[in-house]
Amino acid sequence: MSDQQKSATEGAGPVIPSGVLPAVREFIKDHGGSAKAVLQNLGRIGVRITLVGADGVMGDQVVPNMEAAKAVVDAVPDLEAAEWDRELTSTATPAPEHARRMAGWLANS
Repeated sequence: MSDQQKSATEGAGPVIPSGVLPAVREFIKDHGGSAKAVLQNLGRIGVRITLVGADGVMGDQVVPNMEAAKAVVDAVPDLEAAEWDRELTSTATPAPEHARRMAGWLANS
Protein backbone atom coordinates (compact mmCIF):
# COMPACT_ATOMS: atom_id res chain seq x y z
CA MET A 1 0.00 0.00 0.00
CA SER A 2 1.22 3.52 -0.74
CA ASP A 3 1.94 6.20 1.86
CA GLN A 4 -1.75 7.09 1.78
CA GLN A 5 -4.79 4.88 2.04
CA LYS A 6 -8.31 5.34 0.82
CA SER A 7 -11.07 5.66 3.38
CA ALA A 8 -13.55 2.84 3.78
CA THR A 9 -15.56 4.33 0.93
CA GLU A 10 -14.79 2.83 -2.49
CA GLY A 11 -13.96 4.99 -5.47
CA ALA A 12 -12.86 8.60 -5.34
CA GLY A 13 -13.47 9.09 -1.63
CA PRO A 14 -11.25 11.24 0.59
CA VAL A 15 -7.65 10.15 1.06
CA ILE A 16 -6.55 9.76 4.68
CA PRO A 17 -2.78 9.81 5.35
CA SER A 18 -1.70 6.29 6.30
CA GLY A 19 -0.62 7.00 9.89
CA VAL A 20 -3.71 8.93 10.97
CA LEU A 21 -6.24 6.15 11.64
CA PRO A 22 -3.82 3.98 13.65
CA ALA A 23 -2.72 7.03 15.67
CA VAL A 24 -6.32 8.04 16.44
CA ARG A 25 -7.26 4.48 17.43
CA GLU A 26 -4.19 4.23 19.68
CA PHE A 27 -5.02 7.60 21.29
CA ILE A 28 -8.57 6.42 22.03
CA LYS A 29 -7.31 3.13 23.47
CA ASP A 30 -4.84 4.96 25.73
CA HIS A 31 -7.25 7.68 26.92
CA GLY A 32 -10.46 6.15 28.15
CA GLY A 33 -11.90 4.26 25.17
CA SER A 34 -13.59 7.21 23.45
CA ALA A 35 -12.79 10.71 22.27
CA LYS A 36 -14.28 13.86 20.83
CA ALA A 37 -12.85 15.42 17.67
CA VAL A 38 -12.91 19.13 16.88
CA LEU A 39 -12.19 19.79 13.19
CA GLN A 40 -10.32 23.06 12.66
CA ASN A 41 -9.45 24.41 9.22
CA LEU A 42 -5.80 25.52 9.00
CA GLY A 43 -6.00 27.00 5.51
CA ARG A 44 -3.52 25.65 2.95
CA ILE A 45 -1.93 23.36 5.53
CA GLY A 46 -5.09 21.28 5.94
CA VAL A 47 -7.38 20.50 8.85
CA ARG A 48 -6.36 19.84 12.45
CA ILE A 49 -8.31 17.12 14.20
CA THR A 50 -8.01 18.01 17.88
CA LEU A 51 -8.78 14.97 20.00
CA VAL A 52 -10.03 15.11 23.58
CA GLY A 53 -9.97 11.71 25.24
CA ALA A 54 -12.52 10.52 27.79
CA ASP A 55 -9.86 11.25 30.43
CA GLY A 56 -9.44 14.85 29.18
CA VAL A 57 -6.03 14.37 27.59
CA MET A 58 -5.60 16.22 24.29
CA GLY A 59 -3.94 15.11 21.08
CA ASP A 60 -4.12 16.02 17.41
CA GLN A 61 -3.62 14.91 13.84
CA VAL A 62 -3.49 16.99 10.66
CA VAL A 63 -5.08 15.84 7.40
CA PRO A 64 -5.10 17.50 3.95
CA ASN A 65 -8.74 18.69 3.90
CA MET A 66 -12.13 18.72 5.63
CA GLU A 67 -13.37 15.70 3.67
CA ALA A 68 -10.48 13.61 4.99
CA ALA A 69 -11.11 14.87 8.55
CA LYS A 70 -14.78 13.89 8.36
CA ALA A 71 -13.78 10.51 6.91
CA VAL A 72 -11.52 9.93 9.95
CA VAL A 73 -14.41 10.65 12.32
CA ASP A 74 -16.68 8.33 10.31
CA ALA A 75 -14.06 5.54 10.23
CA VAL A 76 -13.50 5.37 14.00
CA PRO A 77 -16.57 4.17 15.95
CA ASP A 78 -15.48 5.61 19.32
CA LEU A 79 -14.74 9.06 17.88
CA GLU A 80 -17.45 11.73 17.95
CA ALA A 81 -17.38 15.07 16.13
CA ALA A 82 -17.66 17.99 18.55
CA GLU A 83 -17.30 21.75 18.91
CA TRP A 84 -15.45 23.77 21.53
CA ASP A 85 -18.46 24.16 23.82
CA ARG A 86 -18.52 24.60 27.59
CA GLU A 87 -18.74 20.86 28.27
CA LEU A 88 -15.75 19.96 26.09
CA THR A 89 -13.54 22.82 27.26
CA SER A 90 -14.20 21.89 30.88
CA THR A 91 -13.22 18.27 30.11
CA ALA A 92 -9.99 19.08 28.24
CA THR A 93 -6.90 19.17 30.42
CA PRO A 94 -3.83 20.28 28.48
CA ALA A 95 -0.49 19.15 29.87
CA PRO A 96 1.54 21.94 31.52
CA GLU A 97 4.09 22.00 28.68
CA HIS A 98 1.24 22.29 26.15
CA ALA A 99 -0.16 25.31 28.01
CA ARG A 100 3.30 26.94 28.00
CA ARG A 101 3.65 26.41 24.23
CA MET A 102 0.19 27.90 23.60
CA ALA A 103 1.11 30.98 25.65
CA GLY A 104 3.84 31.90 23.18
CA TRP A 105 7.36 33.16 23.50
CA LEU A 106 6.52 36.34 25.43
CA ALA A 107 4.83 34.46 28.27
CA ASN A 108 7.77 32.05 28.46
CA SER A 109 10.62 34.56 28.51
